Amino acid sequence: MEGVWVRARLADIAAHADVSEATVSRVLNGKPGVAESTREAVLTALDVLGYDRPSRLRRKSAGLVGLVTPELSNPIFPAFAQIIETALARHRFTPVLCTQTPGGVHEDDYVQMLLDRGVAGIIFVSGQHADTTSDKERYTRLRERGLPIVLVNGYQEGIDAPFISDDDHASMELALTHLVALGHRRIGLAVGPERFVPVVRKIAGFRDSMKRLLGAEDVEELVETSLFSLEGGAAAAARLLDKGCTAVVCGSDMMALGAVRAARQMGLSVPDDVSVVGYDDSPLIAFTDPPLTTVRQSVQAMSEAAVRALLDEIAGEPAPRAEYVFRPELVVRGSTGACRAR
Repeated sequence: MEGVWVRARLADIAAHADVSEATVSRVLNGKPGVAESTREAVLTALDVLGYDRPSRLRRKSAGLVGLVTPELSNPIFPAFAQIIETALARHRFTPVLCTQTPGGVHEDDYVQMLLDRGVAGIIFVSGQHADTTSDKERYTRLRERGLPIVLVNGYQEGIDAPFISDDDHASMELALTHLVALGHRRIGLAVGPERFVPVVRKIAGFRDSMKRLLGAEDVEELVETSLFSLEGGAAAAARLLDKGCTAVVCGSDMMALGAVRAARQMGLSVPDDVSVVGYDDSPLIAFTDPPLTTVRQSVQAMSEAAVRALLDEIAGEPAPRAEYVFRPELVVRGSTGACRAR
């Protein structure tokens, strides 16, 4: 019976790799005379079909790499984590995911655990480096130890590391240009706490774009800060709608969903009465009701750039000490429409 199962397995692998069963047997038994590309095709077929590789053919890990992210309840962070982990694994590094939750393990404690396990480097996504009130010496100490690090979304001067960022200033320009073209003039901004670097930049971009597009000099009353959550977005949007805003730009997709909820609770329709723009283009956001117009972060490109920079650091070929800024993209869906006087 076992022989029948083995032959069936060989046939599956051969069919998937588009080679003969004899070739599969040669690869699995480590025999010479097989081209490297063919050998890789057979090993890939093994992985895809869920078969364990023989121990001598298993990929050896190049080492551990820490990945520190905020909570995974915001779907943009699992998106970053998945791409970064896949890219690391492709280079034979084993990713160790450390997720921060409110009241949970602090970033510094995670870092110590990673150091105890001898990681080759750490990628931080929207970590303490994004908080302007936090002590950046924690990163200086890591660099003094010679540990390679890369910091995503949250530039801080004076840290000896490459930074990867989305262009928050440009995200506001894209959103406001779209809304102004639809006839909106009273536009509000709902964002998270102002101590975070991306929030500071979004507010600056909002001010600049309101001035350039509408000649609005004083827009302070049109900016509401709250928590980066659905509830925070609802609270901030409700205040803006009370001020007569016909459109609300939000600092995250989660906040934007809260803004839609707030509008509906006030008896307003989205987009007929109020237009809402999110930020991130999180997975599944195209399937909300209505589908959300949003500014898409360059998650794929940013994640791959973060991994490349870290691998260069680990290889002793330091990336230039600069901030690599990626331009976002406006994705227009059903939550924005022509302005209608309320």
